[in-house]
Amino acid sequence: MAAMAAVLMISGCTSSNVDTTKTTAIQPTAKDVSASDLDQGKAQFREANYGLAEKHFRKAVELKADNAEAWMGLAASYDELGRFDFADRAYDQLLKVAGRKPQIVNNMGYSQLLRGNKKKARLLLLEAKAHMADQTVVDANLALLAKS
Repeated sequence: MAAMAAVLMISGCTSSNVDTTKTTAIQPTAKDVSASDLDQGKAQFREANYGLAEKHFRKAVELKADNAEAWMGLAASYDELGRFDFADRAYDQLLKVAGRKPQIVNNMGYSQLLRGNKKKARLLLLEAKAHMADQTVVDANLALLAKS
């Protein structure tokens, strides 16, 4: 009887009875895990939910530190929240990731406009305008500056 129990225990430990059928219940992960948070950040920003936008953009840059679009959204969200100290940090990172591109400089100029730094805003906006193909956005920011 003891021998029979030992045989049953040993045969129960073999791996020949393992089910190797592939399952579709677990989906493969996306290559860019930050994409969902980036999309959510953009959607929240468009709806003027800047706190939620900041949360998603921050998560996106935490997941993928070289995501320039997420850094741009994060900086813009901080600007809208009046957290200019954090906005400056995000712009610094953005410049490291993407370089000094006209669209970035335009946003930095708008950030200075929001702070009331008219002289610095003007310098940045004129720099952006000199290098932008479509100057519509920068012209609108310069018009806002002129009205303030």
